[in-house]
Amino acid sequence: MIDKINIRVYAAAVKDKKVLVLYEEYAGDHLMKLPGGGLEFGEGILDCLHREFEEELNAKIKIVEHLYTQEEFLVSRFRENEQLLTIYYIVEILDETEFIILDPCIEKVDWISIDTPENPFPLPIDKIAFEKLKEKFL
Repeated sequence: MIDKINIRVYAAAVKDKKVLVLYEEYAGDHLMKLPGGGLEFGEGILDCLHREFEEELNAKIKIVEHLYTQEEFLVSRFRENEQLLTIYYIVEILDETEFIILDPCIEKVDWISIDTPENPFPLPIDKIAFEKLKEKFL
């Protein structure tokens, strides 16, 4: 039975037709994902993105525009009682030289090409967001 909703906010930082991704371990899985995370109570969506970048990468960002909001119903792959709602924004990183991985779950950070025929993301909503990025930047 679904009795919780988990609102996730993620960012696509794009430069030179590449997008910033994080490789991290979550619930025993090794995932490639966009930077971002869960909305906290009493927090705005954009505030969440700013906080996540500071907590994960010691980075300040500028929100450029909304990219995509999940439209279909999806249950969390990690908690079967939780419905997910995921929102994506395009952001600009203000100073990449300040990058420090602060979150111990993050194994590495990389820039991957948007101009690729296959979709490299393992999570279903990330896959859709990546396709939206391709439509926008290619």
